[in-house]
Parts: sequence; structure tokens; C-alpha cells
Amino acid sequence: MTKKTTKNTSSDKIIPFPAKHSFKHPTLDLFQTFLCNTDLEQEQLSNTLDLWDSVPRYSISRQNMGKLRVNGGFLDLLELEFQYRGTPMKAIIQPARIKERDGATRDYYPSANEELVEDALRKIAAEQSQGYLSTDPPEHCSGVVFTLHQLRRELRERGHARSYREIVMSLNILVRSTIELRASNGDMQGFTVSGYLSGLRSVSRQNMKEDPEAKWVAQFHPLVTRSMESLGYRQFNYHQMMSHSTQLARWLHKQLALKFTFAGIGAKFDLHFSTVKRDSGLLEGYSRQRDAVNALKAALAELKTNRVLMLIEKKCTYGARGKLEDVVYSLHASREFIAEAKAANKRRSLAAEKLVNPEKTT
Repeated sequence: MTKKTTKNTSSDKIIPFPAKHSFKHPTLDLFQTFLCNTDLEQEQLSNTLDLWDSVPRYSISRQNMGKLRVNGGFLDLLELEFQYRGTPMKAIIQPARIKERDGATRDYYPSANEELVEDALRKIAAEQSQGYLSTDPPEHCSGVVFTLHQLRRELRERGHARSYREIVMSLNILVRSTIELRASNGDMQGFTVSGYLSGLRSVSRQNMKEDPEAKWVAQFHPLVTRSMESLGYRQFNYHQMMSHSTQLARWLHKQLALKFTFAGIGAKFDLHFSTVKRDSGLLEGYSRQRDAVNALKAALAELKTNRVLMLIEKKCTYGARGKLEDVVYSLHASREFIAEAKAANKRRSLAAEKLVNPEKTT
């Protein structure tokens, strides 16, 4: 019989299997408890994270990476400026260096594939006995215990089927890529450099083939842990978000879930093209502004088709010589989105009360 071994792919630090009590942390329980009416509704829900999901950390496509690589393999540090609730921020991303099957070494920024894997891991973590939160010294972290088969099934059922090899590559990119966040004035504001996944414990490649049900442990980025502890998250329709065909539509859905908290009949959310371009990083690859505007228009149309939005009103602003300066979209939410926003507001209120007074029952 082959002896099963484990390894940590991010550093020499050993990632321990979480203690039993870390799966029952009361703050984690709030993260895993959704306000909904049926089991089917709960199966469609997950959490979007306020700051972490506002960072344009998956903005470079695999195709554009090929154009940026030096000598066919290496990528430079990627610096991206954006704003988080009015505060200018900068993300500095160091790519993962991966040795591939052909023996070549290539760098990879995390991209849409890795975003889907992270979203799926967070959905699994929202299930009882899968996610954990450890506040025991010296560890202070959150994460998820999963199997490759479980992760692959989750992606397939949400319309994003991947092979085991593709999933393992995405996990390696997530744990080997680092991201540093700082305010544009250079103030770190308590943020530290960390991997997208701060740790990953895996079975060996041989055992992976023999037993796809073997347990893996992924530690989330520290900002995910911070969001769990501070209620810096909102429930949203994860299944609907994963059904969108473009990365931009999925980004927009998360941003609306985070910011259009006042959705209601007659309420509107004004979205500027310039803001989306700056904060998503997903429109930088277009050589013509017209094409970028059309990409945003198509993504918004998809949100309307998928019943996130009910009505989209558009207003263009022009500068000298009739040059297009910006486009403002006034967005009106669908009835489904309004109901989901109100449920998320109520759930957040109940969770905040429970956090302050854990002995009180609702």
C-alpha cells in the first residue's frame, strides 16, 4: 500500500489540519448562516467580500499574459491603481512561477480561471464542516477543507467544468502568487503581503491520481479572515453570478451586491464607465475606447437578461470636438435582486446583533 503524504506548496511552513473546534467558531457560524426560505435558495447563496472583492486582482487574461512575457516565460510585477470607497489604492501583484509538463518555466498572474476556483472554494467554505476559522495563537486564519472531486463538481455544476490538472494548476497559481495592497500615498494601513491563498496543504501528485477524495486544506488571504470577523461581507446569489458568461458581468454582479444595498422600486444606481475601467482592470486590454464601452454595454445587457437588472438608462458626456469622455448608466434592479438585497440587509443586521450579543436568540 502506498503511504499517503502531504506537502505545503507555498513555503516551508507546515499547514496543519485545522483543529476540530475551528469548524464551530461562532463568528464562522454567522458567515455560514444565510437568510433564505428553502434549502434550494441556500444552495444558491454565498458571500461577497467588501474590500477583497473590490481589488482588481484577476484582471489580466491568459492571452494578454502571453504578450507580456519576457523571453516567453517571465512576467514583471504588476501594479494596478484603483479606488475602494473613495480611497485611492494600489495592488502590487507578483506572478506565480510554474514549471509545466514540457519542462518550461512560465510565470502566471491569477486570472479568470483562478477567480472561479477561489469563488468555488469560498462557496464550499460557507457549508457546515467545510470552512474553518482559527483564532488560536500563533495561527489566526480562515480556510476550507475540500477534495479535488468536490471542487471539480462545484465548478461543473455552476457551468465551469475543469479537469483535475487545470484545477491543481489554478490552486498552485493562487498559492504562489502574492499580492500587496497599500494606499497610494504609500501607507500600508496594516495590510501585509500575502499569497492569494496564504497556504495550501495537498496530497502528493501520485496520491492525487489514486484518491481524488483525499482532503486538501486551503488558507484564505488575511483580508478574507478580516472580513469574516468584521462582518465585511454580504450574501448574494452566487449561482446566478457564476452563470454569467463574462468575467466583467460577474465582477459587476459582485459590485452591485456590495454597493446597491438600497435597491428598491424606483431606486437607481449610477455606474460610470470611467469607474468600471479604473476599478475592475478588465477594460484595459481594449485599444479603442469604443470597444471597451461596448464590452461594458454587453455585460450590463447580460445582467438584464439574467434578471439582475430590470432597466438600464444611458447618458454620454462629451468633451472638446465631440470626444466621448464618459458614459453614465442608471441601473434599476430587478424584483429578484431587490428581494435578495433586502434579505442581505436583514441578515447583516441580525449577524451584527448576534456578534454584539451572542447569547441572544432570534
